[in-house]
Parts: sequence; structure tokens; C-alpha cells
Amino acid sequence: MSSPFHFPSLVWDEIIAIYLFLLGISAGATMLAVLLKRSGNAGINPAENNVIRCAAIIAPVTIILGLVILIFHLTKPWTFWYLMFNYHHTSIMSMGVMLFQIYMAFLLLWLAFIFKALIAQLIARFVPKLTFVNTLITKLERFSSPVEIILIFLAVLLGAYTGFLLSALISYPMLNNPVLPALFLASGTSSGIAALMLATVLFTKEGTHSAALNFVHKFELPVVLIEAFLLFAFCIGLYLGGGQKTVAIYNAVGTGFWAYVFWIGLVGIGLVLPTLLNAVASNAMKHRKGFVILVTTLSLIGVLCLRFWALYAGQMTLA
Repeated sequence: MSSPFHFPSLVWDEIIAIYLFLLGISAGATMLAVLLKRSGNAGINPAENNVIRCAAIIAPVTIILGLVILIFHLTKPWTFWYLMFNYHHTSIMSMGVMLFQIYMAFLLLWLAFIFKALIAQLIARFVPKLTFVNTLITKLERFSSPVEIILIFLAVLLGAYTGFLLSALISYPMLNNPVLPALFLASGTSSGIAALMLATVLFTKEGTHSAALNFVHKFELPVVLIEAFLLFAFCIGLYLGGGQKTVAIYNAVGTGFWAYVFWIGLVGIGLVLPTLLNAVASNAMKHRKGFVILVTTLSLIGVLCLRFWALYAGQMTLA
């Protein structure tokens, strides 16, 4: 029997939506952390900055968690390692795995530069035979600036890849859309901002008036506005496309369960409410811990709704 989560044309289920959500957070958090460090707002020693510390956990953990979830969701998870070493330029999944590996290499290298003193302490205490690693990090650190630029570029590619992955489903007119990668990049950046601010406020003693949090917060409204514009362009493009494209967007936003997810979850909770709260709140209110937690949580809910809505509603209508 058909339901919002089970229907004949469904190919990818909720695991893919969660995977795309986690990848977006990692890409967004990495971009903002690198920009924060390069701006100078992270302080003299970025390793002591709480936002950078949160990014050092969020960025690698979310992408690894997403990949692990995806691996064990496969029919034969123990053969997944073949994909890690056999690349096919015609496979969007294979290209994604390659991007993941390069991204992780540069992310870990950048984190090694930031936390080289901590790494040296851990090596001296637990594995003294690996002291050559400290020398290697010091030699490579002179390339930190190009590494950061490449890492930002890779994070952008990763954020856009989450949309390209769905665009590969060419049988579905709603998903085979050139705006989708840009929309997912913007929403992933938004989720990265929200995750960084939420983690910093919840798990550290960083003041809400700090230069680092203010720097991250400055990106919040522009990114949300860009996301709203891209969402509008995405929907209008489908509506004006005619044929099955018009049918697809009507099924996605006009009626049924996923229309409620779109209007209430994505538009209402994820875009309108956070923007409205930021617009009407006083400056003192905006810097309260509870307000930051509320707004960032709403943003994360909205991004998650976008992932689920695009995935499921996009598979309801065939070309």
C-alpha cells in the first residue's frame, strides 16, 4: 500500500536523506571554520578557539557517520571497500567517494596544522616512536594557506555534490534539475553554521558576544536569503517547465504529506521563523543562549526537512 514513505516509484529512502544532511553539515562547518581562521577572529592560537574546536569534531564525525550509515544500508556492506579503490568517472557515487577521500585528507591535514601542539603531546605520551610525524607536520605547515584554499573549494564541491547525487536520478523530473546542487550547497552551509553555533553554545563556555561567534553569525542571514531564493527558483523552474515537471512540483507542494513538510517544516520552521525571530528580536535577545539554541535548532530542522522533501517528493513523479 502506498504511503508518504513507501510508494512504487521509490528508489532511495530515508537513509540517503540523513546521509545528505550529514554531508551538508560537514561541508558547511568546514567552510566556516576555515574562513574564521583566515579572518583572524579565531585569535592568536586557533587551537584554543571554541568554534574551531567544535568544527574539528563536527566536520569529520558527521561525514564519517554519514558514510558508515550508508555502507551498512547497502545490500552487501562488506564489499563497499571495492568502491573505495575502483573509480569510475561515469559513476556519480564513485566520484563522490573520491571527493570524500580527498576532502578528508585535506581536512585532517588542516586540523593537524591547527592542533600540532596537542598531537605532539599525545605522541610523546602514548607513541614516542611516531615523533617523526611532528617533523612532517612542521614541514608541511608552510603550505597551510594553499591547503586552506583547496579545503574551502573541496567543501564547496562536497556541499554541491549532495545535490548532484540526486540529480543523477534522471527518471525523476523534479530531481533532474540544475538548481538542486546550488540549493543543497546553500542549505548545507546553513546547517553547518547552525551546527557550529549550537555546539559552541551548548558544549563550551564561549560567550555569545565573542568575535568568533559574531563572525559565524554574520553569514547566517545572507545564506538563508540565498537558500530561499534558490528554493523559489527551483520551484518556479519546475512549474514553468510544463509536462511532468509541473506535475512533479504540484505533487510536491500542492497536496499530500510532503506538501505539509514543505510549507510547515521547510518554509515555515526552517526559513520564515528563524528570519522573523532575528528581525524582531532586540540585540540583547539575540545574544542570549536560549535564543541562539532556538534559532539554530529551527534552521537544522528546516534543512533536514529539505533533504527529506526533495528525496521523497522528488521520487513521486516519473518522467
